Amino acid sequence: SRNILDIYKEYKIPPNLQTHMLRVASVASLICNNLTEQVDKENIITACLLHDMGNIIKFKMDVFPEFFEPEGVEYWQKVKDEYIAKYGNDEHHASLEIVKELKMSERVLNLADAPSFIDAPHNAEGEDWGMKIVDYSDVRVYPHGVVSIEERFLDLRKRYAQHGPETPERTAFENALREIQKQIFAKCKIKPEDINDMSVASIIEELKNFTI
Repeated sequence: SRNILDIYKEYKIPPNLQTHMLRVASVASLICNNLTEQVDKENIITACLLHDMGNIIKFKMDVFPEFFEPEGVEYWQKVKDEYIAKYGNDEHHASLEIVKELKMSERVLNLADAPSFIDAPHNAEGEDWGMKIVDYSDVRVYPHGVVSIEERFLDLRKRYAQHGPETPERTAFENALREIQKQIFAKCKIKPEDINDMSVASIIEELKNFTI
């Protein structure tokens, strides 16, 4: 078994992306610890810590150049080019390929695939708590920290505004996540607002020692 930070180092995961995956995993951990349903917490955390491994492929280096210090934009551009050469242009596909390279179970692979725009309604309708938790936890995190789903939707709407008007898919995605939130917190000892930057801070530190 290997430490997650060593894996991030080996795959040259940019610091902001490491932080994102650690935040998502810490949200999931907090939910698992307070859920009255039995869930496979280890697999859920593992999937959250790996779900965006290929995301450098879609990074726009000029948008947040401060995210790329101290190595600098040029270094990370080279890493991005290496990723595209090895895995192609689809960051989601790349992430799942890396999960396979790390010889993770089929279950972890499926969970790592949960946070997808298209699959949210399917996760809301299904019975799989793991899929619901991974999908939901991902939506609770945006580039600068843990936020409510409504704040995150607002952020996403702004970001996608340049791609044209609202789509039925986007509405379906948002409604599915609202439904998942209801489902989770109907069986949880905490409320959505109990999950925030302060409540996950110590969990993030613990997860830096997580081995897979």
